[in-house]
Amino acid sequence: MSSPFDIRIEGLFSSSIELARLLDEIPLGVLLLDRHSKILMMNPAMEALTGYRLEETLGLPCCDVLRSNFCPMTCPAQEELKGGKPICLEGDIINRDRHKISIRLTSAPIKDASGRILGFIETLEDLRLLQQLDKDLGTAFGFGPLLGRSPKMEEIFKILPAIARTDSSVLITGETGTGKDVLAEAIHQASDRARHPFIKVNCGALPETLLESELFGHKKGAFTGAVADKPGRLRLAHNGTLYLTEIGDLPLPLQVKLLTFLDDKVVFPLGSTKGFQADVRIIAATHRDLERMVLEGRFREDLLFRLKVVQLHLPPLRERDGDLSLIMDHFLALFSSRFGKKVSGFSDEVRQKLLSYSYPGNVRELRNVVEYSVNICQEEQIKPKHLPTYLFELGSERLEKDTSSQRIQPAVLSAPHEKTAGTNWTSIERQLIIDALIKAKGRKSKAAEILGWGRSTLWRKMKQHGLEA
Repeated sequence: MSSPFDIRIEGLFSSSIELARLLDEIPLGVLLLDRHSKILMMNPAMEALTGYRLEETLGLPCCDVLRSNFCPMTCPAQEELKGGKPICLEGDIINRDRHKISIRLTSAPIKDASGRILGFIETLEDLRLLQQLDKDLGTAFGFGPLLGRSPKMEEIFKILPAIARTDSSVLITGETGTGKDVLAEAIHQASDRARHPFIKVNCGALPETLLESELFGHKKGAFTGAVADKPGRLRLAHNGTLYLTEIGDLPLPLQVKLLTFLDDKVVFPLGSTKGFQADVRIIAATHRDLERMVLEGRFREDLLFRLKVVQLHLPPLRERDGDLSLIMDHFLALFSSRFGKKVSGFSDEVRQKLLSYSYPGNVRELRNVVEYSVNICQEEQIKPKHLPTYLFELGSERLEKDTSSQRIQPAVLSAPHEKTAGTNWTSIERQLIIDALIKAKGRKSKAAEILGWGRSTLWRKMKQHGLEA
């Protein structure tokens, strides 16, 4: 069988066109299946939604890739073989990263001139945006998943709708834990690109050679180990948004290549002299001082100018007057529901303690504190004994230590009044996993649900703590 990328459509226009190029422009995820529901073709939107590349899925049953909740009960394609009519279903799929995504699937048969079914075409629409909008109707203060009523946050909320409607590059700055990732996705979801992919790349997570291939893709044989063509994240983000977090860690050679892309919107994969157009909005984020890095020769000034067409600065939690109590209560409700607990609030002493703390780790640290407390609380209220020990032991000494450095070291999280030497977050997390497994009677999926984690997260942490069976 010829490569799917070589298939052309003849007779529709004055000259033939590539089928793959046509499917690339469809904003929904698209699958072409044969009569036995095996995958013949998928477009980049489907690759972004599922996390799988076309080359990995050719010939596989679509149920092995989508892993939807209705596949075991009602295969849309097989139902169409019986009735011959299109089917529309709403449900969930599990992507490659084991994340559950709510979707609407429409499946229709492909018939020949005699009416015989040759295969099927399926489209998947990501429903997460619509679900989030429904939730936001009940949110008094915020933009998407962002919460706040402080003057600084209200100023950001006022301008976000206008920023979202443009295609200008956005640079988000702020200390670690302030919610830069959340803000980036909120901008995408409020934009005209919301039905297209939101692709995230951490510029500090990979070495330079791998990062270049991840961003721009490569051709087969471009380097040792390149056994097949690989589309880069820029191609997968076509018509959508590419979010570059930790942009300050981007190596200088790749800064040049990114600048070139921002100028002409053409992507050149490694090992290829042929480029292709990519309509991608760039959102970047950093906790670093990029202006200082420019002076030190570690970041290109021209790239900084191109990235910060719009610059948004997220203030640290300690500067968001009035937001702390609102966010505390939000996380309490979130984790109480997720863990199936009936924790109704904080005691007066705990509320005062949490309101007086400075949170060098910002919203992320507050989230971790509340999640930990709800995990171990067996009562209706969070009491001082449910809080992490470091809030009592280090006090203001920790609050003022290197708050400008942005690099927060993991805090010791052990329950107050425990006498065991060396108790730290590692040992507590291990015990939480053991307790969840006991409650779940050894069922790992149930234990993951109790902890509020995905199954892959539970497996990884069990391996870290030497608990794998």
